[in-house]
Amino acid sequence: MKAYGRALLIAALLAGVAGPAVARKDKGEAPISQGQNQGSSAEPDNPYPSTYKAYPGRPTAIRGATIFDGEGGRIDNGVVFLSEGKVTAIGGPDTPIPADIAVFDGTGKYVTPGVIDIHSHLGDYPSPGVDANSDGNEATSAVTPHVWAEHSIWPQDAGFSRALANGGVTSLQILPGSANLFGGRSVTLKNVPARTMQGMKFPGAPYGLKMACGENPKRVYGSKGREPSTRMGNMAVNRQTWIKAREYQKKRAAGKDQTRDLGMETLADVLEGKIMVHNHCYRADEMANVIDMSKEFGYKVAAFHHAVEAYKIADLLRDNGICAALWGDWYGFKMEAYDGIKENIPLVHRAGACAIVHSDDQDGIQRLNQEAAKALGAGRRMGIDISDEVAWTWLAINPARAMGIDQQTGSLKVGKMADVVLWNGNPFSTYTRPEKVWIDGALLYDSANPKLRPVVDFELGQIGAGDVK
Repeated sequence: MKAYGRALLIAALLAGVAGPAVARKDKGEAPISQGQNQGSSAEPDNPYPSTYKAYPGRPTAIRGATIFDGEGGRIDNGVVFLSEGKVTAIGGPDTPIPADIAVFDGTGKYVTPGVIDIHSHLGDYPSPGVDANSDGNEATSAVTPHVWAEHSIWPQDAGFSRALANGGVTSLQILPGSANLFGGRSVTLKNVPARTMQGMKFPGAPYGLKMACGENPKRVYGSKGREPSTRMGNMAVNRQTWIKAREYQKKRAAGKDQTRDLGMETLADVLEGKIMVHNHCYRADEMANVIDMSKEFGYKVAAFHHAVEAYKIADLLRDNGICAALWGDWYGFKMEAYDGIKENIPLVHRAGACAIVHSDDQDGIQRLNQEAAKALGAGRRMGIDISDEVAWTWLAINPARAMGIDQQTGSLKVGKMADVVLWNGNPFSTYTRPEKVWIDGALLYDSANPKLRPVVDFELGQIGAGDVK
């Protein structure tokens, strides 16, 4: 278990934060009808429900800080008030603060919504990084939509606590790997310590479907003498699979009897708009092909991930309402990543498309603010003037929208989850670190309090990796 502010953890366990997976629905979720119109392929209602419950917090105010609200707004010398797990008030220095609450002085510091990473493999490729823990790719078939990333997640992965303490990450999407054309379902987590995956599962967040273009599927299966071994093979297998999924979906919708198929259930839910598509894709031409394929079969791509050539088709992304989840300057490590440029993110942003900074890496997730800063600087050097507060949308509301959780988190708005980071300086500075991190209004990391510095079993005694962060 994580030694993570032991009093908080014990209190939360007693309150049932990370207790056994109880068969109950997330609050606010509509039940799925299993009446006669569902036929024999009726799916069980929410078989792996979230048991997440916020850690205990207390009414808290931060005053005197520079605030980036996550949607492009900025307040100098601002005040943020948190209570009952929500943002209760946000405004200028005259914002009323109730008496007898915890007040933190943010003078010279910055407040932002918690960082959201749309592309992570924490828990599925955990630390220690050994073969026994490598559970992110079901590389046995090019089509595996039946697997769910959440069923590989190890909550004790040290990467979760490092992402919180070093990167201010409060929510993250865990995706299967990219060996397959259809990699399986993703899951969104709150970045809190828990005994079970269900105890971290973001209540009510929609599932995602991980898909992949290009070199990875054709290399993995072509090397085995199996289809696909070419890009045209990739597209053909994709299309044939969607044809089968459409047939399954039509029968299910009509209530016709058919044997349950876990993979087809996932794809049918995509076709009905219940599951969001997250597509690993580097080249502009392949992204354009996928956009056409999505129109052929009637589904929508939420985001292209990695997308090092997104700048070439930024207008297509804008016109089709597709986000691009990107690195600051990670490219050139294989042929399809060769034509990347450091100005990718600001060019996509300038075109009016949705730009996101993501990690895909257990170390990069600890420095997403610096990834965004690199892109911001590259854009400014070529004459694209983007303000700091607008650039923070790449780490906040934009990923929240692409993950379908923007009504709950992703910005500092009254009524939203109190997922908040107090930085000890400008968060786009290399020298800045999170000073305090709140999740649902509970203080889960405090750089000044050793009892609120997360350390897991596999970090104990590893100076620099765990005991000292």
